[in-house]
Amino acid sequence: MCTSATTMSVLSVNSLALLLAIVGAAAGEGVRFTKRALMVDCNEGCAIADVNKDGKPDIIAGRNWYAAPDFVPRPLRLIEDWRSYAQTNGDHVYDVNGDGWLDVIGGYWALPEVHWFENPREVELSRGRLWPKHTLGDVGTKTNEAQYLRDLDGDGVPEWIINSWNKKGAMVVWKLAKDDKGQPGLKKIVLNPKGGGHGIGFGDINGDGREDILTGTGWLERPAANPLGTEWKFHPDWDYHASCPMLVADLDGDGRNDFIWGNAHDYGLFWMRQLEPKSDGATQWEKIEIDKSWSVCHSLHWADLDGDGRQELIAGKRVRAHDDKDPGAKDPPCLYYYKWDKAAKKFTRHVIDEGTVGIGMQIATGDLNGDGRVDIVVSGKAGTYLLLNQGR
Repeated sequence: MCTSATTMSVLSVNSLALLLAIVGAAAGEGVRFTKRALMVDCNEGCAIADVNKDGKPDIIAGRNWYAAPDFVPRPLRLIEDWRSYAQTNGDHVYDVNGDGWLDVIGGYWALPEVHWFENPREVELSRGRLWPKHTLGDVGTKTNEAQYLRDLDGDGVPEWIINSWNKKGAMVVWKLAKDDKGQPGLKKIVLNPKGGGHGIGFGDINGDGREDILTGTGWLERPAANPLGTEWKFHPDWDYHASCPMLVADLDGDGRNDFIWGNAHDYGLFWMRQLEPKSDGATQWEKIEIDKSWSVCHSLHWADLDGDGRQELIAGKRVRAHDDKDPGAKDPPCLYYYKWDKAAKKFTRHVIDEGTVGIGMQIATGDLNGDGRVDIVVSGKAGTYLLLNQGR
């Protein structure tokens, strides 16, 4: 059989068009990211904030801060190593002393102290000096899984909220207040003597318009008034070894908030569809699998990565979380985002990185290079990484 040059040319053009269509479809399936390693250590916390007041967002991650736009590491604080960890489980940014410069509050896994690190301001920042260390308070516990800053009473000052992995522990928050010497300190407030358990989240569970607190063993119902002076009712409606945080949202649009949680030290990422409550008002849930192909989903985050006005779910493998003793601990690191399809009521997974980038205790997002797209920062035992959003 003989094929003319013209026929071959038509076939080549058609094949090229098909190839371009396939490549174009693949490129349009998700957002692409380029990764940049900033540091390799055992730190697992990170945040994004403008700490030098130049109008550009900087990165805070454990021992260092990274000034935009070069993101070269600059000293912030000293952190002791502890077993396979760095003795810190989060970076939280807040102007503690009210001087107009953002400081960093740090908590610890197995130490009761809470310290804040005072922003040394412009000149000292430019010289690469360590930030002055101050004691904010002693929380009296050494089972501190994670901490959050959240304004529970609406006075404009966030509370320091601790999640304990101890299931028998109380649900405690700490009011940022001045001590007897007029210095920044903490005031203990027990919301309920129960409510401990690995995992924490915030959102309106019972539809009364008030934000509740979720933990690994249930949820605490926010009272109608005086939230820091009235006991929160504890509802032991589930028992999971859950992520920090758990995310609350009405995924299926039925008017009842659902929640998403990761199995923090095993395989599985799930969403809990809230059903009609029981006659006595107790909540009921349907557990729905999102992804069980990877393990140690310890932290979750919402962000609009593709610019369509809807948030995507970001999740990744916490690397060497329990000294390589968790199920799947030696599987490769991974970082994904999941797109929610409301009509199909399911999530679709998209790869951010596989094989190199994992997470620690926090996932932070923001536009780090001023291109209008949301970028990602993660910090864990695989290293601190900046993932720049390249669009579709």
